[in-house]
Formats: sequence, structure tokens, C-alpha cells
Amino acid sequence: MFCHCCGSVKWGGAGLIRLEDVVYEVDGVNILDGVSLQIEKGEVFVIMGTSGAGKTTILRLLNGLLRPTSGRVFIDGEDITQLTEKEMTRIRRRVALVFQSAALFDSLPVWANVGFAWRKERLPEGELLRRVQKILALVGLDGVEDRMPAELSGGMQKRVSLARAVAMEPDVILYDEPTSGLDPITSRKILDLMVELQNRLKVTSVVVTHDLQAASQIGTRVALLHEGKIAFVGSPAELYESPQSIVQEFVAGG
Repeated sequence: MFCHCCGSVKWGGAGLIRLEDVVYEVDGVNILDGVSLQIEKGEVFVIMGTSGAGKTTILRLLNGLLRPTSGRVFIDGEDITQLTEKEMTRIRRRVALVFQSAALFDSLPVWANVGFAWRKERLPEGELLRRVQKILALVGLDGVEDRMPAELSGGMQKRVSLARAVAMEPDVILYDEPTSGLDPITSRKILDLMVELQNRLKVTSVVVTHDLQAASQIGTRVALLHEGKIAFVGSPAELYESPQSIVQEFVAGG
């Protein structure tokens, strides 16, 4: 819970994800400056803020792609800042990251992109294809397994990226600007799909977005980052009703 009077996070339990006084510094500049957050199992936690506020940095810290300058990051009670790169492989299978750009392998067909999660299992071709088709059906992409990423629309590429994340059977899915660059209709379909997957797979979602409407549609709670610090944590409704000047300015600009 965020305390508006003192500007800190009060722990209400263990939390599936926890950041404790995290600092991330680049060239002497604090991108994150003492960030503490707790995210509960099963919620859709939305992180908002202006460009350069540190939103994507938090996702990369949760996935272990970055290490904090100081502070601790816990996933299900385990301090991942103490893990070796080899040990982080186990965490990354539980914490999937859906990149803003989809980040598909351009030289591989859709089936190979989605099946990348099972590359070490040496599955028979028939079993691999069956799994891929099942996952693609889950995200509404039946019959595209043999197509190349360049043959797909932006919205379809986002769905393939999401299918690849789901194939890992993660406990947590991290979304970096999932509707960026998409038209309003496609954006709404992607958000609806995220909610559907959330309900069906019972995962925990952490979503970085600049879209207030998207945050209101899918978010259980919203955190607002300002100059590397947490300025607000609460429900989408509380965000709109907050008397804080920083929050009001952000909402008015959105």
C-alpha cells in the first residue's frame, strides 16, 4: 500500500514481486531513485510515467536483464539480485517479457518463434507443431505458423510475441508498451486478449504503458513514476481522484 502522507510503500504481505529501495544509476544519473513496490499474485499492475521516468528499467530489473546499483528485487520471496547469470535462466522462464517492438526473429517462421521456448527439449516435429498451434489458437492466430514475421501486421506480430511468452508457461508476464504503434481498434483487441489470458492462465501481469485508457481498462493498480521515484500507487479510479499536483498534471496531459 502506498502512503500518500509520507510517500513510501507499506508492506501488506509477502507479495509475489517486491522491490526494496532500488536505485539504478547510469553515468552518475539515478534512473531509479529508491523505488519500493509490492505486486501481489494475480493482479495486473500498471506502471506509468513520462518518457525517461524509469518504467522499462523496472521491467528489465524484474527479468534480470539489468541489475540494480543498490537495493533488492524479490520474485516469490527470492532475492534475484544475488543470483548468478546461470541461475537467472530459471527466473526468466517464470518471468516472461513481451518487448515493445515484438522482437521476433525475422529470419524464422512463426512456428519457430513460438517454439523457441522448447528448443532445448528436442521435441519430435509433430509434437512441437501441435504445441505451437495450440498456443497460436489461444491468441487468435490459427493457421499462421508457416508465415514469416514480415508477412504479419503489427497487431499480429504483437500476438506472436505474446504467444512466445505464454509458451514458457510463466508465472509473471511483463508487457512493455503493448499497444505502442497500433491503431485504436487493434490496441483494444490486444488489451482484451491480455485480460483474457490473465483470466485463463492466472498469471501476474506488470504492464508499462503511457495510455491512461489502457491502464483504466486492465489495471488492478497503477503506479506513477516521476523523476525516478514512486509518486503514486493506487487503483485507476484513485489515480483520477488524487489531489497530488504531480498526478493531476499527468492525468491532464494524458
